[in-house]
Amino acid sequence: MDRGEQRAPGLPANRDLAWLERAELRPVRLVLEYLKPELALQDRGIRHTIVVFGSTRLLEPEAAALAVAEAERAAASSPYGSGAQQTLERARHAQELSRFYAIGRELGGLVARHDGSAEHRLVVMTGGGPGGMEAANRGAQEAGAPSVGLNVTLPAEQPLNPYLTPELTFHFRYFALRKLHFLLRARALVALPGGFGTLDELFETLCLIQTGKHPGMPVVLVGESFWRKAVDFDFLVAAGVIEPSDLELFAFADDAAAAWRTILDWYAARGRSIFDAPDPSLPAELEL
Repeated sequence: MDRGEQRAPGLPANRDLAWLERAELRPVRLVLEYLKPELALQDRGIRHTIVVFGSTRLLEPEAAALAVAEAERAAASSPYGSGAQQTLERARHAQELSRFYAIGRELGGLVARHDGSAEHRLVVMTGGGPGGMEAANRGAQEAGAPSVGLNVTLPAEQPLNPYLTPELTFHFRYFALRKLHFLLRARALVALPGGFGTLDELFETLCLIQTGKHPGMPVVLVGESFWRKAVDFDFLVAAGVIEPSDLELFAFADDAAAAWRTILDWYAARGRSIFDAPDPSLPAELEL
């Protein structure tokens, strides 16, 4: 190197993004991914959440009806075997499920109105995407309340829904940290019909409650007929892989009012309020 040639000064560690991407820096990235949402929620005074999961493919009823009408027109002018009939059948199934979008939207409003405070201590939290998540965020926004979205980086990017509160929208690299934040402030989990993602979050939550790693909260499955077809809970009991008492870890509801009533009744039966902190008697080693 010539004496006159100047080497560019090294970047400080916290600004060296390429260095932060090293595998050895994973623990640092995990800490940062925990702290950014945590501090933001603390700053906003958000203490409690109602977590709502559901398929990204749930359509609002109006959109579902338009899709069916379009598929019917295509099927009427297409020969059998063209795929148009299968498209029509899928559109009709989507229309049947669209009522759950309406339920999620109504539930988001119920949560928002129950708080009734300027501080918004109790808010809706979703995965931030479309479908069932959008519905709950939308209901909260329409009721004039903020809501939280925990999005995750995927190979096929999941679009954010337009009803999220921007400063309460977070992007995660690690599913594990996202899952932790779903449960840290959760006072209830509501699962609308969904696929692998919804099943993943549902069963992880039930497992944590079953094993005592979570102090317990109401878990509501919306759409009893859907969930009984999707998961044969009675078979799991008969096979001896879960206990009959494990069926008490969740409840079914078929509309937003019933889901919300189930949540409030769960707390009332224990002499508690949904605004109470988790049971302080929980041993520290069992906390999330």
